[in-house]
Amino acid sequence: MATVSPSPTPAWSYALHLPHDPRAPRIARMTLRAVLPAYGMGELLDSAELLTSELVTNAYRHTKGPAFLRLRGLDGVDAEPRSGVRVTVWDTDPYVPSLFDEPPARRSSLGGGQGQAEQPDERSLGGRGLLLVREWADRWGGCPLGDDLFGRGGKLLWFELESRSTADVKAVA
Repeated sequence: MATVSPSPTPAWSYALHLPHDPRAPRIARMTLRAVLPAYGMGELLDSAELLTSELVTNAYRHTKGPAFLRLRGLDGVDAEPRSGVRVTVWDTDPYVPSLFDEPPARRSSLGGGQGQAEQPDERSLGGRGLLLVREWADRWGGCPLGDDLFGRGGKLLWFELESRSTADVKAVA
């Protein structure tokens, strides 16, 4: 008789449709404030709010359409025991910014001058948000989406933040 081992606990996930509205970043931050502490990830809240706000603001500023926010717990997602959150933002523009058009990266892989992003002009009013994501997130990435039958296309930009207790255990190992 064959036995089946129980599957790992499925990660939690929340999704939010954001209309093209200047209030969208605030609504995304409010959602994070409700979700992360409920799953014991309050220590990630400040960083998650900042980085999510940057991605959602870019979606509003650089597109004319809606955006979509997805929050997903990292526990049970892969073979690595991790605790944290992955934040994904979809928007209607297929252009992936140069800071995200490389294969998915980890913060620890930026040593030795590779992966260094071009710095914005000191006098410019913008252009630093994605640099913050690369500096503060544990992992990040992006990909364009081809047009599907429903004409959605666009792109996905995402980042992951791990609980420090998980990251500290990995750093010692």
